[in-house]
Parts: sequence; structure tokens; C-alpha cells
Amino acid sequence: MHRTLVVRLSGDDQPYPMLEEPGIRRFMAESDSLFPTDAVSFTMAEQRAFYDRLCAHFRKPRPPGVTAEDRDVKGPGGPIAIRIYRPSPEQGLPVALYLHGGGKVVGGLDSHDDICAELAHRAGLIVVAVDYRLAPEHRFPAAFNDCWAVLEALADGDLGIGADRIVVAGDSAGGNLAAGLALKARDRGRPRLQGQILIYPGLGGDMSRGSYVEQANAPGLSTADVRYYKNIYVGPPDDPNHRSKFAFPLNEPNYSGLPPAFLVAAHWDPLRDDCVEYAARLTKAGVPAHVRLEPLLVHAFLRARHMSPAAAASFTAITEAARSLGRSGRLPAVGA
Repeated sequence: MHRTLVVRLSGDDQPYPMLEEPGIRRFMAESDSLFPTDAVSFTMAEQRAFYDRLCAHFRKPRPPGVTAEDRDVKGPGGPIAIRIYRPSPEQGLPVALYLHGGGKVVGGLDSHDDICAELAHRAGLIVVAVDYRLAPEHRFPAAFNDCWAVLEALADGDLGIGADRIVVAGDSAGGNLAAGLALKARDRGRPRLQGQILIYPGLGGDMSRGSYVEQANAPGLSTADVRYYKNIYVGPPDDPNHRSKFAFPLNEPNYSGLPPAFLVAAHWDPLRDDCVEYAARLTKAGVPAHVRLEPLLVHAFLRARHMSPAAAASFTAITEAARSLGRSGRLPAVGA
């Protein structure tokens, strides 16, 4: 039986003393009370219940004027549920295909509903969220293939919304999926993407060095957790899927021809160096890329955007990048 973590927000024994911002410390305290730090030791049904509880706790109302429509797209494993967020006015807007985080084992349309709605509102984009299949019931490439099917339907005009200016975006596991889609679109020659927005993504970096070692026990996500999610998604370490670039985009040897990338990396996160490495490879290949390093923030900080000034500023930068990439295919000026 899991022992509930008891935390205090003041005093010498406050949790996570390394975190400088009070809003982030409070965010972590509330998160730990809802999603156990040893959640991966529970059954998958329990993990999903914990995550749903966490998401509901931090969920905010959709901004005024944003509408949401649930639809299905034909997929390789059956219908794929999607949710389309439209700001007002919507005519002629670019589209962001948003893929949710959750280690590819938890989450869905409701877990990131408010994030998608706020992105649509603040960036002035139509946002399409995907309820892709989850592991372990559906291992790689099920989630990736679902996301690709929705991207193809979007690009083909099957959803009845703009198909000529598309950005792929996602957080954590969703950032991994978005980067994989960018690779496949480049390889296939279509659709031409305006950009990729990757928020603390896991891209398959070397887990024996760098931030995976430095931040092995980071607040909210440990290196052991990353390994757990990775192996559930692709299979044991000797599985050939571990070498797939669509499973882990840092396996790709050639980054030329990819769309511009805006990446966000939290300092207190074992996945931090994946962002840095991916951006460096893009830049070397002549692809515009920018990493926004967040020294005060932790993995999953998007949920803290209404309680942390640093998280709020980062979300503003994300929406500005989405707006710029969606409209022009160019990254915003650094510091803009």
C-alpha cells in the first residue's frame, strides 16, 4: 500500500528545497498529493486514475470564445477520437496538431483540454488534439500510427479545416510523437509542416550521462520513470523498436529538411538534454532551432502556468512560437 506523501510549504523541511520559485514548490506539493511519486509501481488502471485526478485538479475553464468539437478519424486500429478547438474568429487560421503527454500510458482528450483551448485562444490557431492508443495495451507503433493518420487526414482536407499551414506540437511523450511525425513527413515529402513545438520531450537520448544522471531523481519525473515508460512503449531493451527513429528521433542520422523547431527544456528534468541535443543536430543540418531553457521549472510545468510566474512566461513564449510558426513558418526573434 502506498504511503501518501505529506508535504509542508514552509519551514526547514519543505519539499524540494532546490526549487527557488514558491509557485513551483506548491505545484509539486499538490501534484505529489494526487499522483504518487512511486506511481509506476501501481497497476495501469490505478496509474490512469491518479493521472485523471491530477489533471482534473489543475484543469482550468476554456477561454471565452473557444469552441470544441469531438470527432473521429479513421485509423489503423479503428476510429481515433480527436477534439478540434476553434478560437473566434477562425477563418483562415493555421492549425496545430497537439499530442498530449503522459508517457504514452496515461492521458487523453480531457487531460490536456485546457492547455489546448488556451493555446488556440492565445496563439490564434485551430488546435487538433488526438486521443491516440496507449501502451501497454497498444505498443509502438500504435500511438505513432494514430497520430500520423490524423495528420494525413488533416493535410488531405478531410477535417474541413485549413490544411496548408500545419504545426506539430506536444509535451513530454507528445513531443516525442510530434518530432517523429516531422521526420516521417520529411521522408514522405508531405505534408509540408510549418514547424514543430516540443515541450520537455523525451527523444531517446543517452540515459547514462548528462541530465539523465544529474537529474536522476528530479521532482515529478525520475530517470527510472523515463526508463519504465520507454520500455512499456517499445518493449524490452533488446527490442529492435529501440532503434527506430520514429520511436526515438535522436536515432535519426540526418536532420536536414526538417521544419523549424521551438523546444522548451526544464532544468529540473532528466529529459532536459534531449532538447539540447536535438536542437544542436537540427542547427548543424541548417534547420532553425531554438531551445528555451527554464532554470526554475520542472517536468510537466504546463499545469503550473496559472500558479507560477516562470511557467506562465514559458507558456506565453510557447504560444508566441506557435503563432509565428503557424503564420510564417519562422521562429520568433529570441526575446520577442
